[in-house]
Amino acid sequence: MLDHFEHPRNTGELALPGVKVRVENPACGDIMELSLRIADGAIAESRFRTRGCVAAIACGSALTEMLAGLSLSDAALLRREAVAAAVGGLRPESVHASHLVMDALHQALQDAKV
Repeated sequence: MLDHFEHPRNTGELALPGVKVRVENPACGDIMELSLRIADGAIAESRFRTRGCVAAIACGSALTEMLAGLSLSDAALLRREAVAAAVGGLRPESVHASHLVMDALHQALQDAKV
C-alpha cells in the first residue's frame, strides 16, 4: 500500500479523455476523478486524481495499473477485492477506498457505453 501511496502511478488528467468521471464518498469525503482513453474497445490509457486518505490514493493507483489494455467487458469484471489485494489488503476502516475506485470505474464504463 505504501508504495502505491508514496509513488502513485498514472496520476493527473488525460489531455483528451474519452471518458471522465468524478465520484465522492459522502461518508468520508474522499473524491476520485478517473479518466479513460478508449481505443478499439479497450482501455488504452487511464489517469486518476484523488483527494482522500492513503488507501484511496493507493487504490486509485492500483486500479489504473490493472486497467491497462483491458477490454471494456473485462474491466467490468474487476472486483474491489482484486484492487484491495493489489495494494496488499485493506483494514476494515479503509475498505471504503476500494468501493470509491470501483464506483468511479463503473460510472466511467457506463459513460463509455453512451
